[in-house]
Amino acid sequence: MADKNYYDVLGVSKDASEQDINHAYRHLSKKYHPDISKEPDAETKFKEITEAYEVLSDKQKRANYDQYGSADGPQGFGGGTGSGFGGAGGANYGDFSDIFSDLFGGGRRRQQDPSAPRRGSDLEYQLTLTFEEAIFGKTTKIKYHRQAQCPECHGTGAKPGTHPETCPECHGSGMIAKTINTPMGQMQTQAPCPKCDGTGKIIKEKCPKCGGTGKIEEEHEVEVNIPAGVEEGQQMRLQGQGNAGDNGGPYGDLYVVFRVLPSKEFQRDGSTIYYNKKISFTDATLGNEVDVKTVYGNGKLKIPAGTQTGTVFKLKGKGAPRLHGNSKGDELVKVTIETPKKLNSDQKLALKAFAEASGDSSEQNKGFFEKLKDKLK
Repeated sequence: MADKNYYDVLGVSKDASEQDINHAYRHLSKKYHPDISKEPDAETKFKEITEAYEVLSDKQKRANYDQYGSADGPQGFGGGTGSGFGGAGGANYGDFSDIFSDLFGGGRRRQQDPSAPRRGSDLEYQLTLTFEEAIFGKTTKIKYHRQAQCPECHGTGAKPGTHPETCPECHGSGMIAKTINTPMGQMQTQAPCPKCDGTGKIIKEKCPKCGGTGKIEEEHEVEVNIPAGVEEGQQMRLQGQGNAGDNGGPYGDLYVVFRVLPSKEFQRDGSTIYYNKKISFTDATLGNEVDVKTVYGNGKLKIPAGTQTGTVFKLKGKGAPRLHGNSKGDELVKVTIETPKKLNSDQKLALKAFAEASGDSSEQNKGFFEKLKDKLK
């Protein structure tokens, strides 16, 4: 999607805040989600929206994109955005030592401070809800395993009372100089320090609780406030509830993905709920007010005289809550006329009289009940 503007895809300005970007993504992803959207290009749109969000929601990727036009930072040997080597149309071939450093694994230009704080990784938790819980929402507690900062050494990995020392081999950089022979002569590159494994520090006395890693495995409990109206596959981000970071970096996030069990009586599409109701031949013919189920309890449905099987009625405001609003959808009730399987003598006489009054005769080739079924189709 290199030829498209990520800001335009999400419909936000270049100086949009993180909150603006999150809001735009939630709105558009719900609109174009392939499972619920009826737009012809929904799947393509959804992929573009997701790609744009993954870049703009990440501070480093967004900074790279703003500066270089790519989330990966400068492209090509010279780091320019013009012709292949160097800047736009220039003959600057860049620093050959940098080129060979990249080719032979040194990565000098990409070197990062090994002692810099790094954010922890994200986790995912699948939370199963009943049909009704998804409609009304709930507050619950969930338990899961994550990597937490060691309480004994506070993440340093060193035995309490001691501290990690700067690696004497690399002087804390995590990298050492390395000379290699190339067709163009000897080149100097960099490689991870073998003494400290690229961490820039040496732990002489490791913490007995975490074994020097600075982290422990723990069962973590967190409260989840599930909003009314969530749907299958939607997710909620709980900030700071993922794995612990490195070197004092922040915890990652926990993504709670919702799974919704089906209902025996209702179906749902977004905020619309569907329900099938059987009514008698008499109610369909003469009209009546019948009881009908909703997720909010029993309601009343007025059946007009002459209602045909398959007719759909709308119960306004009896659907699911809309997730990003204060309104509710509707319940659509499809009626099916139920043909009685057994009749007593009085009922048979009454229906025969009805058939005769309608111009039908049970003496004709087709049986009365067959004709009655035809009328109810």
